Amino acid sequence: MYDTNEFRKGLKIEFNGDPFIIVEFQHIKPGKGNAFVRTRIKNLINGNVIDHNFRAGDTVETPDLEQRNMQYLYRQDDDYFFMEAKTYEQVTVSKDHLGEAPDYMMEHSDVSILYYKGQPIGVEIPNFVELKVTETEPATRGDTVSGANKNAILETGKMIKVPLFINVGDLLKVDTRSALYIERVNK
Repeated sequence: MYDTNEFRKGLKIEFNGDPFIIVEFQHIKPGKGNAFVRTRIKNLINGNVIDHNFRAGDTVETPDLEQRNMQYLYRQDDDYFFMEAKTYEQVTVSKDHLGEAPDYMMEHSDVSILYYKGQPIGVEIPNFVELKVTETEPATRGDTVSGANKNAILETGKMIKVPLFINVGDLLKVDTRSALYIERVNK
């Protein structure tokens, strides 16, 4: 059980029978009345975000969550297949539970599958991934009016903004939380 004093960004709680993650929180102590905690929480099963106020001192349950490290194998229609390396157990996760993860997953990449009461409900990918550029516009000399950025399509199909010197075939380090180019990787 968690007390409202233990709330922090990223904490996973159980609320109304579903697992949630705290996106934002703020402790409020009004001049009159009791203190409370204003939170914005995201449902880990369906992705809905709600605002809720908890009274100071309230407790919430700890959800029955488990994380397993797995390897992404392949995609078939809207189903994604993963395998646990130790037991070779395979699990299927629907695209509805993946969010932005498919934009950064390559076959055989390592991910973390989140289970709630024994059922897979989501995928956590690393904060940074390395992906190749498959398509980009050619840079023309002196073209710095547009902020010195151009569009590039990565090998997963994700489009991001990159500097003008990036070419097709370059390996890029990309931040998966913000979809931003970080650096070109030399290998």
